[in-house]
This record gives sequence, C-alpha cells and structure tokens, in this order.
Amino acid sequence: MKRYRMLLLLPFLLCACGRESSGDAGTQAAEHGQAGGDERGPHRGRLLRDGDFALEVTVHETHTPPHFRLYAYRGDKPLPAEAVKATLELTRLDGEVTHFTFKPEKDYLVANAEVVEPHSFDVRVSAESAGKSHTWSYAAYEGRTTIDPQVAKEAGVIVEQPGPALIRDSVQLMGTIAVDGNRFAAIKARFPGIVRSVPVQVGQPVAKGATLATIEGNESMRTYAVTAPFDGVVTARHTNVGDFAGDNSLVELANLGEVWVDLRAIGTDAERLAAGQAVKVRSATRDLEAEARISALLPLAGAGQSVVARVSLPNPQGKWRPGMAVSAEVTLASAPVPLAVKESGLQRFRDFTVVFAQVGNTYEVRMLELGRRDGEYAEVLGGLKPGTAYVAEQSYLIRADIEKSGASHDH
Repeated sequence: MKRYRMLLLLPFLLCACGRESSGDAGTQAAEHGQAGGDERGPHRGRLLRDGDFALEVTVHETHTPPHFRLYAYRGDKPLPAEAVKATLELTRLDGEVTHFTFKPEKDYLVANAEVVEPHSFDVRVSAESAGKSHTWSYAAYEGRTTIDPQVAKEAGVIVEQPGPALIRDSVQLMGTIAVDGNRFAAIKARFPGIVRSVPVQVGQPVAKGATLATIEGNESMRTYAVTAPFDGVVTARHTNVGDFAGDNSLVELANLGEVWVDLRAIGTDAERLAAGQAVKVRSATRDLEAEARISALLPLAGAGQSVVARVSLPNPQGKWRPGMAVSAEVTLASAPVPLAVKESGLQRFRDFTVVFAQVGNTYEVRMLELGRRDGEYAEVLGGLKPGTAYVAEQSYLIRADIEKSGASHDH
C-alpha cells in the first residue's frame, strides 16, 4: 500500500523536492528551434546573434543520418557559406565531448560527422567572419530529468549496470504436478483376512514401519500388521474395519519429497525438447517457482498427440501438490552476449526503444540498438556504453516525468 501511494504522489513529490527538469521550454531542441523565447531562423533552427552577424544552427535528418547545418547572415541577409569558418562542441551528460568542423556546401556549412542520439547536450559554437570572432553557448536537452534520490528510492526506482548475460531460446509449456511413481505404493495384505483396524487417514504423514492396518488371517486366525514401506503421506484409504482383505489395495502411500511435473508439448515445440534442458516451473498463481531439468521424454504420446516431458522436482515442504496445474519455461538453447539490459527497464521514447541512464541524480534517455531478446534480458548492440548505470525497474516513472516536463523534441 505504501508503494502504491508513493507512485500516485510521485509527480507532486518531484515538484515539492525541487525537481530540476532539464526539459523546460527555454532549453529544448536547439537544432529544431523549439526553445520558447529563442529566435528561430528561416530554416527553423536556433538563431544565434552577435551584433549584425547571426548564425542559424539546425540538425538535418531527412533521408540522411542527423548532422548539423549552419546558415550565416549579416543584417538578416544570407551570407555565402564560404564567408564563414565555424566549429561546434557538444558536451554530454556523462562528460563526453565531441568536436565538429564544417565545410561549405551550397548555401550552408555542413558538419564533418553525424550527431548521435540522444540530441541532448551543452553546446558551444564558434564562428569567424569578416575578421571577427563570435562565440555562443547554450543548452539543448531532451529526454532528461533530475529527481531527488530519496524520492526515486521511495518510488522503487532500481538502477543497475549493464553487462554480460545469457540470452535464452525458450518455449512456454503447460503441465501438471504428479506423484513420483518411484515413490508410490498401493499397499495390500500379505495374507487374506478380515480388516480389524485402520489407524491412518488420508493426508496423514507416516514413518517407515508405521502400522497402516491390522488383518486377522483367515487360516491362522492371528492378527498381523500391514506397515508402511517408507516415509510418506497417505494419499488414499480403500478399506475399513470389517472389510475383507484379499488382492485389493488397502492404502496408497506416497513420498512427496520429490514430485513429477508432466509438461505437454505438440508440433515443433515437441520436436525441440530433449532430456537435460533447463526448466523454470511456476504455479498457476505464480506464488511458487522452481528450477529443474527435463529428466525424460515419455515414449507414448498423450492426449491430443502431445509429447510429455517429465521433470523431477524437489518438494521438501510439500507445496507442490499432485494435481496442480503449472506453467513452465523450457530453455532450448542459450548464447552469451557481452552487453545486455533487463527488459523490465525498456521503454518507448519517440520512435525508439530506450533505457534511462543515470548520472548522479539526473536521468537521460539512451536510444538502443537491440539484438536477441528472451523476455528477461535484451542484447545491446549500440546506444549504451558499458558501465553506464540504467534504470532497470520502475523506468516508466522516469518516462512519465520527462513527458510531463516536455523534455523531448519533435523530429
């Protein structure tokens, strides 16, 4: 309940704690001219002025990787690109600095390299024209917000390091808990006679050697005890005092310290199963979870032509009860990857799948190039540096705060 209240109050707590969102209108998307109060140029970029000289900074990304283009003006009239020399420096949240040089192309200056995502940085622009130097600095942030550490902790935000992981190829199956046939006995009388006592009830645990019934033999007229051959639980009682004990089963006994999980598979799923494959078994309510391996594939097909994969599951506390329906994830194969993040940390931002990197108390979007995924981990091929902490749990709260503050730009 405390966690639920905290999630509801998070937007208010952020404001109350002085959350310093970097997405206010005055610092947004310089390259797109989005900043409220910042002058736009004819190409909808940020227009930087110094006296009668002006430089328009844009990012061009139509049918091309994003790159800076600069347009120069004097007295609000366009200058030839050859009349200006310019450099641009970007400083990112983690301290990485990128330098760009420019060359004339048509009526603009074009940068020598691509502007990688996210387009979130502190910018320093220098230009020379007509023997004069001009310098400007400004912030252009997107997908960035700052949250007080205590607020993040109370909201359940968990930060982890990306790293190596095993990406699994798996299949989901349904099954049933069953009594281990090697730990079961249908107990009968050794000699025919009359049942004189049955001191056990269904569900009763008994020790090896305990009396399950007493029989008065027909020929000897003497009473003998029918005893438990091993420690177990009485799962069925088929007799009462006065019954005749012949070839019929009197009591059924099972040791439930280990049970079977019979998983059913059909089609291509069945063809890919093999003994020894790892299995994660979950109860229908998902309150119970255990890991084991397929011990055997049964030789006979089951109902609906299904193949039954049998798993032997330790059950020391007796929580896995025969007859329970379960689901299971069978790992068919796995492959190591050098860098991965938890899928629980993934979010959508603009047209990208992202995580939110943490630097100090600030969180910022990281656009990912992903490879293989297995529902738990996703391989990272690009967009996140090794060693960069990212939000692995409750990342949607970070996204919500960024969206609320408007800390994004339009492409």
